[in-house]
Amino acid sequence: MLSEGSKLPTKLKGILVTPEDVSAKHGKKVSLGELAQKNTLVLYFYPKDDTPGCTTEALGFRDKYSEFEKRGVKIIGVSRDGVESHCKFMSKHSLNFPLLVDESGEICEAFGVWVEKKMYGKTYMGIERTTFIVDGGKIVKVFPKVKVKNHAEEILEYLDSREK
Repeated sequence: MLSEGSKLPTKLKGILVTPEDVSAKHGKKVSLGELAQKNTLVLYFYPKDDTPGCTTEALGFRDKYSEFEKRGVKIIGVSRDGVESHCKFMSKHSLNFPLLVDESGEICEAFGVWVEKKMYGKTYMGIERTTFIVDGGKIVKVFPKVKVKNHAEEILEYLDSREK
């Protein structure tokens, strides 16, 4: 897993789906470098659109979005779901921040969040829920194995502690 102090892999690309793209069901191919320009970036990786934990996490970010904006911080959710899935998820829950499509898994692999998981005795590969704070092209904080309840508040507290 990328750690604090690691450089952002700026050349990696995904398809960014913004709230404005939802009705047209499309996105735009962008690099991580483009996303991190001039802003602190909250890059949160989650397993699957519209599942209970992922929805709780996304709603937390949605509800606190204005607090992140006041701090000049961009929020971007990343999963391996496709554009259509992201559009449905964003529309259903009125998400006000973009989601990044990583269908190839290249971004998840680079960040080290594509891991072996176990559930009900079965082993499979999946995304380990993890949040990275990126500032100045470097990862300044990693939140591994995130608990979704109050995660947005946890990130805001961290951001406020950095400013002092």
